[in-house]
Amino acid sequence: MTRATLAAALAAALSASAAMAAEAGSDAEIARGKYLVGIMDCSACHTPGSFLGKPDFDRYLAGSDVGFAVPGLGYFWGANLTPDEATGIGSWSKDEIVTALRTGVRPDGRQLAPAMPWISYASLTDEDAYAVAAFLKTLPPIRNDAEIAPVGWDETPAAPYQPVVFPEVAAAP
Repeated sequence: MTRATLAAALAAALSASAAMAAEAGSDAEIARGKYLVGIMDCSACHTPGSFLGKPDFDRYLAGSDVGFAVPGLGYFWGANLTPDEATGIGSWSKDEIVTALRTGVRPDGRQLAPAMPWISYASLTDEDAYAVAAFLKTLPPIRNDAEIAPVGWDETPAAPYQPVVFPEVAAAP
């Protein structure tokens, strides 16, 4: 290997390492993201077992095993938020995570399920939105194909779900 080739390889490795560190975020940013993910209660919809009252924290944020049935819209399951490349958001950049949080649109253009409170998250500051993304990037990747394709209201889902019940609205006097 020539000196020039070795130098180029070293430069590429250092550049990749710096890019990975920048993508991960600082310790303070990651800690802030962990705090925000906790108070935003992401685990309620995205951790297996949460809807059954027994969250499986060994698979924290790896996607729900129970979906929502939203009358008239369909059935939806909380996706795997770990950085697993095949079944999670491992291929998403921090910018793409922030866009999904704020606009409800995934990198592939698909709209997130109505139960995802992205409208509330749209007002996150840049600092907070990127802190959430940085924290999600630090999770251990967990292979869990929890992202069951949404099912239309007139179809029968193959996985468990909980109905969302809307209260009757009383008529005005």
